[in-house]
Amino acid sequence: MAFLALQIAKIYTDACSALYWVLTSVQIPVSVGVSIYEAHGLMSGKRVLSSTGNEQSSLKPGRLLMYCLFGIIAGLVAGLLGVGGGFILGPLFLELGIPPQVSSATATFAMMFSSSMSVVQYYLLHRFPVPYAAYVIAVAFIAAITVQNRVRKFIDSLGRASIIIFTLAAMIFISAISLGGVGIADVVHRMERHQYMGFENLCKYDT
Repeated sequence: MAFLALQIAKIYTDACSALYWVLTSVQIPVSVGVSIYEAHGLMSGKRVLSSTGNEQSSLKPGRLLMYCLFGIIAGLVAGLLGVGGGFILGPLFLELGIPPQVSSATATFAMMFSSSMSVVQYYLLHRFPVPYAAYVIAVAFIAAITVQNRVRKFIDSLGRASIIIFTLAAMIFISAISLGGVGIADVVHRMERHQYMGFENLCKYDT
């Protein structure tokens, strides 16, 4: 909620003004503070990964730093490339020893917050196509319910949840290939039309 409030405040702030950069910079100590608080709880044993059972009482600082680094990478990839950070968080949760079902659900739940923040921002900027979004939501909801029931029956018949891991790996592979192909095609198209492919001036961005 703190990040959402900061993003909304930035929308109503002049680009590159002093307040704009203050609101942008405040996000760093907020994220660092939350990370330190959660890391301290995991190190001291006050917070545990309940999905892994009670045998894991604490985590070592080195592992926590590695997990924080992966979280930062997930955020950078999601922000720069527009892909879901869950593609990185999913394997990370599996490495933590979290069951595949819980890992998939948690990664999807985490992506919901970042996606919701983007929806609110685009809606406030009057760039959110409501009819198109409603159509996509309806199709995605029906597809998710249908596939979930199918996968659950398949897991029950096999007695193994590894199908979720293989599905996640396949989705990551397909997304990487698709993203690379679309990016290359876009670059070639821009080069043929001699379009500028550098960075735009942030301070002159029209919101």
